[in-house]
Amino acid sequence: MPIDYSQIPSPCFVLEEALLRKNLRLIDSVQQAAGCKIILALKGFSMFSAFPIVREYLEGATASSLNEVKLINDYMGCPAHTYMPAYPEQEFQEIMERSSHITFNSLSQWERFRERVENFRSANPGHELSCGIRVNPQYSEVETDMYNPCVPGSRLGVTRDKLPDQLPEGIDGIHFHTLCENGSDTLERTLAALESRFGDLLKQAKWLNMGGGHLMTRKGYDIDKLIKLVSNIKAKYNLDVILEPGSAIAWRTGVLVTTVLDVMDSQGIDVAIMDSSFAAHMPDTLEMPYKPVISGAYHEPVQGKPTYRIGGMTCLAGDFIGDYSFDKPLNSGDLIIFEDMIHYTMVKTTTFNGVNLPSIGIWKENQQFQLIRSYGYESFKDRLS
Repeated sequence: MPIDYSQIPSPCFVLEEALLRKNLRLIDSVQQAAGCKIILALKGFSMFSAFPIVREYLEGATASSLNEVKLINDYMGCPAHTYMPAYPEQEFQEIMERSSHITFNSLSQWERFRERVENFRSANPGHELSCGIRVNPQYSEVETDMYNPCVPGSRLGVTRDKLPDQLPEGIDGIHFHTLCENGSDTLERTLAALESRFGDLLKQAKWLNMGGGHLMTRKGYDIDKLIKLVSNIKAKYNLDVILEPGSAIAWRTGVLVTTVLDVMDSQGIDVAIMDSSFAAHMPDTLEMPYKPVISGAYHEPVQGKPTYRIGGMTCLAGDFIGDYSFDKPLNSGDLIIFEDMIHYTMVKTTTFNGVNLPSIGIWKENQQFQLIRSYGYESFKDRLS
């Protein structure tokens, strides 16, 4: 049944529980068939009110900061797989205490903290802490440089010429992350590049973390190929395989509900101003950039139909993403529903201009809306001083 938007405040991120479970069932079927471990990447989906649902299907999560580590401990109920480009000295002890896996971005980072890791392991024999090194296979099909970790001068991962013939003592795993919403055919070519440069080190490793970007819940994704690729590399090198998708878990699981506040003519262009913001609430649309889908609207202008430039409510001149056409004219009070706004959107929201953050809620399987949280002045004030 469709969402009853009369139950929902505006603006509001709305996660559909049934769609999240559908994704998680598919992802679980992959990890069962391939014999690998798939974990949640918090950088893509940190809605901790939904973690009990995720925990029914996935047993772990990966963090990129101490705050994410704590969120995993508190709401996933497990230690974190942790990777940071560089570890702050004052946080590292707590990161070790709260993690099962720590990946280092460089050999210099490993050398800096190696003795502390060894001392921690000796003092805590019941706490298994496995360490890995992130590598740069110098191959990626990501077209946007901002999201491409293999561009020249990338600070993410170690190239093969910087590594010795033997994995450093104390390093158990190899980690790469070069995909971004890609298919399994891209993974196949990436693995070929990885093996050509790091095959000798894979033979020495206990685990391989393939990072995120595996968009296995997108329509048309070749699941069978993914299962085959993971199974083959697992058997070939006799190691455990970990995948940590962000987008795939929350792909097409929810929307951002917004409301038209005003419609105006701007030098012959009809503009609709909503109670949300691309700059503050959907910054990934401007970063990538991409034009989000609006339910019931035409993605590109259609001659003869009411057409509007949809803009946000901040005073940033560029707080808009493009023009859409509709079957009927827009008026103040009309809803605008942005599709697929749960992954990599909610996690990037800001209170720029003092604009309230959208509420967060879940459309439950019983067709009722559960408001998880709403925001106001305190949320804005707490980010400042």
